[in-house]
Amino acid sequence: MQFKFIDLFAGIGGFHGALSAAGGEGIWSSEIDNKAASIYELNWGLKPAGDIVALTDPSVSKIIPKHDVLAAGFPCQPFSKSGKQQGFRDTTRGTLFFNICQILEARKPAVVLLENVRNLAGPRQRDTWLTIIRELRNLGYRVSDIPTVFSPHLLPPSLGGAPQVRERVFILGTYVGKKRAWAESDVQPVVEHMPVDGFDPQKWDIRKILSKKDNQEYRISDAEENWLLAWDDFVKMMLRERKGARLPGFPLWADDFVAKPKIPKNTPEWKADFLRKNSAFYVEHKQSIDKWLQRWNGLKDFPPSRRKLEWQAQDERSIWDCVIHFRPSGIRVKRATYLPALVAITQTSIYGPERRRITPDEAKLLQGFPKSFKFAGQKDSDSYKQLGNAVSIGAAYYVFRQHVLKDAVDIKKIAPELLRAVKASNARPKL
Repeated sequence: MQFKFIDLFAGIGGFHGALSAAGGEGIWSSEIDNKAASIYELNWGLKPAGDIVALTDPSVSKIIPKHDVLAAGFPCQPFSKSGKQQGFRDTTRGTLFFNICQILEARKPAVVLLENVRNLAGPRQRDTWLTIIRELRNLGYRVSDIPTVFSPHLLPPSLGGAPQVRERVFILGTYVGKKRAWAESDVQPVVEHMPVDGFDPQKWDIRKILSKKDNQEYRISDAEENWLLAWDDFVKMMLRERKGARLPGFPLWADDFVAKPKIPKNTPEWKADFLRKNSAFYVEHKQSIDKWLQRWNGLKDFPPSRRKLEWQAQDERSIWDCVIHFRPSGIRVKRATYLPALVAITQTSIYGPERRRITPDEAKLLQGFPKSFKFAGQKDSDSYKQLGNAVSIGAAYYVFRQHVLKDAVDIKKIAPELLRAVKASNARPKL
């Protein structure tokens, strides 16, 4: 017998994929973005309702059916580093958590599964975190004070992992009643923030998820290639001069290759430190760096963020052997093991050996979506955005399954079909 779940702020269905693989049946979902809702319906066969705010009111129990699991990747903008971090002070988005609470109060599902950006549990959001935990306990859910932080790159392939660093906070709770929820508050996170079963994330190889097709349409532009050619020239020059020693770990800022660091008043100490280090690096290699700048016209035609290099590729010898990420902070270069987190803006990773961006089909595999998942011919920009907002299926599946097995005694009493289904499911999600 399947357990029943609902999926709030559903996006294109990361939670749906995870929970259906665990033996669940999605019976209701909501998603305010029409494009994402269409992709969700196309792939999962369930049409999401619209704005959750309009659907949760005193008569919520008439709208939302009974269910065993409530899953929600509630909007992260109030908590993310890129936003204003207003938390619950953000009256338009931060309070969407309380719409979740209305449903929990009315329906009392056995398990609640929430996901958000890691920054939700950061020091600037301490009050917000404590508010969430307090409200869940008042509603009868036993939850840990310590956030469960997890990423798909920490999972081996055999358990549904993927080569993507995507650290997210998962909040998992079991309904035990308010009295027990507060009395049993000293519980540990369901999983640790560390590789599972001794897996070494450095063993990931992104080539295994790359398409064998000709993907010339995703090739980088001539301008982008020129930026990378210049910095690759720099990397090779420095490796020769430094006799193979690694490049520095601090960001290299070409505009600050000067004999004496320019540190304006009130400069943050972290930035002042980088300015001093860039100056010292320049002085040490002045002759070579001056020749390099001359070869590339002083990088005058480069945008400011492309005159900065963040080398995180350890002992690699060329940018073109690596994964590249164009970021507002600079050009980040990493080894071709696992990729940085997919984001909902135009920072799609570039695979250096093929001088192209990863495709939406490759990006969906990084998020654990099956090869059969369809985007219905929509614009790539929409697909990248949806995937950047999605929940990692492998990570969600793993933390959910571990939670249910850990709380088996209590879950058996209130939702035996949930426990049976999860026990019968595979260690790796099969979609």
